[in-house]
Amino acid sequence: MPHFAEGSALQVEVADDVLVARAKAGDRTAFGELVERHYDFIFRTACKWSGKRSDAEDIAQDVCVKLASVLGSFDGRSAFSSWLYRVTLNAVRDMQRARSRRGRHIDRFAEVSPEEAPPEQEESATAKELWTAVRALPEKQRDAVLLVYAEDLNHAQAGEIMGCRETTVSWHIHEAKKTLRGLL
Repeated sequence: MPHFAEGSALQVEVADDVLVARAKAGDRTAFGELVERHYDFIFRTACKWSGKRSDAEDIAQDVCVKLASVLGSFDGRSAFSSWLYRVTLNAVRDMQRARSRRGRHIDRFAEVSPEEAPPEQEESATAKELWTAVRALPEKQRDAVLLVYAEDLNHAQAGEIMGCRETTVSWHIHEAKKTLRGLL
């Protein structure tokens, strides 16, 4: 709903699809508004999936830069936020693959520092261990678990983002639970 801001003209929030169309046509202001509107969403998503704030900052910046070149591929068949979620997940995977190729697995061996998990918060360390194990799952299982349990999406919504059916998401979660029982 439109609202009046102190000392300004009537302000109306423009829908994402309108901003996308304008940005595709070369409107830099519309593109800037899209990035500003969705930056926190991109960062939070990257943080949940990467597990590290510093990586999430890098990923969010990469996604915002990449957005200019990939925005043309958004066809409107899904919500812009679902499409942006997939772009962000792909950026997380790209970073993880690059690190894997370079042999950078040092973070996996880091111990929990006292600041991260004080002695009275054992469940914090257990949760960190669980999410570390989840991130080590095969890609489809990891994606399904993170979408459903970290993002609180239902299986149908997760399926839309993953590009598969709801029943497939359920199967990936079932397999992930079996794998996690073995790991933990």
